[in-house]
Amino acid sequence: MPPAPGHDFIPEARKLFRIAACSDDAMPDGFSAADAAIVEKNCTQIRAIQAAYHDRWLAKASAWFSEHVPHDVPRKVVYPFAGGDLATALTVYPDADEITTISLEPAGDARSVDDLAGGELAAALNEQRKEIKFLYTVDFSNTINLETAMKEGQLPGQLVFSLNALRVHGFEPVSLHYFHIEPDGSLHYLSDDEVAAAGDPHKIDSMDRNFKFSNMELRFRKLGETRVRVYRHIRQNLDNKHLEDGKLMKYLASKGPVAGMTKAASYLLGWPTFSTMRDYLTHHVVWMVSDATGIPPQFAGPAGFTQETYGTFDGPHIPADHEATKAWMDLWKSEPVRELPFRFGYPDKHKHRHLVITYKAA
Repeated sequence: MPPAPGHDFIPEARKLFRIAACSDDAMPDGFSAADAAIVEKNCTQIRAIQAAYHDRWLAKASAWFSEHVPHDVPRKVVYPFAGGDLATALTVYPDADEITTISLEPAGDARSVDDLAGGELAAALNEQRKEIKFLYTVDFSNTINLETAMKEGQLPGQLVFSLNALRVHGFEPVSLHYFHIEPDGSLHYLSDDEVAAAGDPHKIDSMDRNFKFSNMELRFRKLGETRVRVYRHIRQNLDNKHLEDGKLMKYLASKGPVAGMTKAASYLLGWPTFSTMRDYLTHHVVWMVSDATGIPPQFAGPAGFTQETYGTFDGPHIPADHEATKAWMDLWKSEPVRELPFRFGYPDKHKHRHLVITYKAA
């Protein structure tokens, strides 16, 4: 594929890949012996977290999805309400050409990696490691937990999470660009001049910096391969009011049919105030996996979907739309019992694991 236009942050991405995702790359230039020791201390813990995640969840879930995801699903994936969860998207769709995640969190300013040393470096790495451990332990992230790590963090949290996902799945970053969405839904990549105009990262508040770099395109490839894939993260509130300008919806519609997923999404797709995103999914998704925060049955059925349940769902563990809750519970009661050997997203109110596959017949 042709290279993306605009300023390429791959030097910063590779540095973060080494110090925060703990790749096998050599230690980047410019680190003192003391700072290199801080990085290695962090990486000893990060690698243990990654290994535990692989053994506890990833290996089991990958095997299950390889049996249940059809080989002909679209290779473009859309994952709304995703938080920092590229890792699960790559588990469900390991052969995807393009993955788009959307959430409230900004990608974050990659330039900050050149601005940390000593105690600040240790604190920034500790903050990211804490949130990565939470995601890799319970298999979802709470937005409230991500506030500091991704919006105010000294390191670009969403990017760090994404690089960790590449690491645990055996990929490496190839390029990193930032962009915004034009009114017609096309992407505008930040140029060298626009990056310079964002200001000196050493002099700007971390939240301001991270929000200036909200949307990213991270291209990546399997170690040892030449095939390049695309991951885009978009910071966007997905309620109807914040989608009124139409930019995101035009961009998403331009993809055509997609594979979808969502989990741990606060049951928002059941509320009337999130109908725009729900309608996008019902019109463009061909095959989707979710917990009970996916497309509620009272909308999925009329849109021509079949829904197949796994595990047990006796009701949400947090407040949710009453009609959607009843529809989900009725769906599980109407379906045969199918075991689910791993947790996917939220537990139900009795801490049962559950999952639903939503698809349209060919």
